[in-house]
Order: sequence, then C-alpha cells, then structure tokens
Amino acid sequence: MGVKILSIGAWAPEKILTNDDLSKMVDTSDEWIVSKTGIKTRHIADENSATSDIAIEAAKIALERGNLKAEELDMIIVATTTPDFQGFPSTACVVQGKIGAVNAGAFDLVAACSGLAYAIEVAKGLINNGKMKNILVMGAEKLSSIVNWEDRNTCCLFGDGAGAIILSKGTDSEGDIIDSIIKADGTGEDALKVKVGGSRHPLTNTLPEKADICLSMDGQAVYNFAVRVNTEMLTEILERNNLKAEDVKWIIPHQANYRIIKAAAKRLKIDEEKFYMNLADYGNTSSASIGLALNEIYEKGLISRGDYIITMGFGGGLTYAANLIKY
Repeated sequence: MGVKILSIGAWAPEKILTNDDLSKMVDTSDEWIVSKTGIKTRHIADENSATSDIAIEAAKIALERGNLKAEELDMIIVATTTPDFQGFPSTACVVQGKIGAVNAGAFDLVAACSGLAYAIEVAKGLINNGKMKNILVMGAEKLSSIVNWEDRNTCCLFGDGAGAIILSKGTDSEGDIIDSIIKADGTGEDALKVKVGGSRHPLTNTLPEKADICLSMDGQAVYNFAVRVNTEMLTEILERNNLKAEDVKWIIPHQANYRIIKAAAKRLKIDEEKFYMNLADYGNTSSASIGLALNEIYEKGLISRGDYIITMGFGGGLTYAANLIKY
C-alpha cells in the first residue's frame, strides 16, 4: 500500500504589500529587497483574521478537489508558528470545528518552516498503521501578526498564507510518500525565535519591549545553516533512493530567500530551473511555503501522476526536513 496525495489546495489573503509600500514604512527600497532576497510582494491578512481563517480557505479547496467531505477526514494536522491561541485550543481544533470534520482528531505541529514536511511524514505513519484513511495536513501562517514592522531586516521577508494537502491510503501505482528526512539542531535555537510569550519568558503585567514579542532572526546564521542542510538533505535522499536529480520533476524548497536556493543549487551542481520558486510573489510564509508552491505547480499543470518531487524545509528550532514523493 502507498500513501498518495489525493488533493492539494492553497489560499492567501487578498491584500498585497509591495516593496514600494514597505519603503514608505521603513528605510528600504524595492531594489534592495529584490537583490537581497528575491521577494517583490507578500500577502497580508486583515486584522480580524487569524491563522485558522486562512487555513480553512485552503482546506475547503483541497476537500473540493479531492471530492471528499469533511466528515471523511480521520485527522487534521496544522503546522504553524502563529497559532490562533497561546497554548490551547490548537489551531487544528478550530479548523476541525469550523469545517465540520466531526470524525477527525486534530493537533498542531510546531516545526517552523519545516512544519509541512514534518506533518507529511507523521500523516504517512498514521495511515500506514492501518487506522486512518484520509488526513488533512496543512501549513498555515499569519506571520504579519508577529513581525516587527519597524525592523527593516525582517519585515520585508514574511507574508501570510496556507497550503493544504489531503493524504489518503492508496496503492503504490497511485503515488506514495517514499522517503523522508526529519531532523533538528537545537543548538541553533537563538537564530530564529519570539523571545517573550512562552513559559521561559511569560507575559506579565509589565508591557514587554516590542522587539521581544516579535520575530527575531540572525540572518547570517540562518543562511549558513539553510545552505548546508539543503545540500546535505538533497544529496542523502537522492543517494539512498538510487535517484539522480534528473529523475526528479521538481525540487520544492522552503521559499525563504532566493540566494539560499541559488547557493544550494550551485553546490549541488543542479540547474536552478529544477527548483520551483514563487517567493517573489509570497515572500517567506514559513510552514505554508511548500504547500503554496506545490499548489501552484498543480494549478499550472506542471506535474503529472507518477512524477517524483522532493520537498525541503528548514527553519526555527533549528529544524530541517525533506520528503521524496511520487505524485
């Protein structure tokens, strides 16, 4: 038996924030942002929307495309770093209730930008143990809610959105999650974090500094880590499955920075065209980015049943993960 991708969906808020818009908020420019990151625009949710609202829209699309009712879902896994609530209830439970998935369990998975790749492997295990048939996995983020809009080094990077995949029991000929790499390096915990709000530094009656409740990042440390692990993961997953890069239709990396992807491609001696990129339009959407890119590939007709694809994520934790998928 295999675990196939039954359907894919994605959604991003209507509002678009351009680099020129940002140049009116902080000391930056379109030329600087594009040259450093490759990002031109990002989608931003309105103040009244939460991560679950974004996730629900992507879930509805995936359910419709899969000709599946919400009641037929056995589990919902939401990978997110921007949950609706601190602690509980999980964003997955909010989604479960609002879409009417009355027979599904639900939980959040916290692995930052690697979250969707982690969730795919977790869902594969749940299906392969024989107790579940259909699992909705999502990467969903409202990063605009934790961005410091006065910090030009980070505010230009991030956007909001959600990607959804329904994984189902099937035969190998219908597709499969063939292999995964799921790893972390917790010694890099300080490279990407929100400092205040958890049990280490809980919120108190004294108002914290704005920077401490927003995302902070050591850009150089993340860059070095990302280039290294992308290179290592891709090499490992190809070698242990006796594949070459030319056997793979698409490599779908986490959409963080064009320079990271370019550097990894150069080290691996793989044509950049093999790496699907849409970060120019969405920016870094953390756990949502792989799903948003996969959905674009599907909608553009750039993938067919039987094609091999590799997803690769890296992010806060530090975490990193890859999936080899037969679509």
